[in-house]
Amino acid sequence: MAANKDILILSLETSADGCSASLSVNGKSVADCSIDEPRMQTSRLAPMVEELLGTAGCSVKNCAAVAVSSGPGSYTGLRVGVSMAKGLCFGAGIPLIGVNTLDLIAVQGRALMAAEPLDYIVPMIDARRMEVYQAVYDAECIRIGKIEPLILDETSYADLLAKGRVLFCGDGCEKFQAATSSANALFAPCRPDASYMAKIAFDKYLTGDFEDVAYMEPFYLKDFRIGQSKKNILGI
Repeated sequence: MAANKDILILSLETSADGCSASLSVNGKSVADCSIDEPRMQTSRLAPMVEELLGTAGCSVKNCAAVAVSSGPGSYTGLRVGVSMAKGLCFGAGIPLIGVNTLDLIAVQGRALMAAEPLDYIVPMIDARRMEVYQAVYDAECIRIGKIEPLILDETSYADLLAKGRVLFCGDGCEKFQAATSSANALFAPCRPDASYMAKIAFDKYLTGDFEDVAYMEPFYLKDFRIGQSKKNILGI
């Protein structure tokens, strides 16, 4: 990519309750907005993006790419965000960048706890009951473990905590905070925010790490299942 041209990227985050959008230039967020209302992505995301672009005095066609959180996370939220990102990219003829939600939370947690010396980072997305979606990262936010669901208890991450200081971050980390007494465990509860996607998206843009606009699907991690009613609707 041209080194003397500023790279403007629009980032969308809809994987959790609420949603956010950010504009970044060369890997640094320069404008952002968010809403905290749960399950409002469908009605609020498009007006929020329009307002963000209008305030910045630009349009999607001025952007080099659109980045979107690709999951894991809320089924509905992810589908809304990915669908909108695909539509924007198709209409403007620009690339689509997918950002893994756990990668985003790891970067966000590291930034929130920048003054703390760390050995590992474990971003967590709240699932049901004591379950979280998680992976292990090193102190530089490089993923070193598999992305997988985990049911938490007081013995979780015992081996990791014995090795050094571990930052648990994201909207699922409070579950583990209540379960562990390890002095090596640090916590940064947070909801994923689009402004922290800036450098990840910029690096992917520079390396040409783009998604297929027509065929990209969110990374749900688990299949969506609708519970079957126990009532016999035929009455037999």
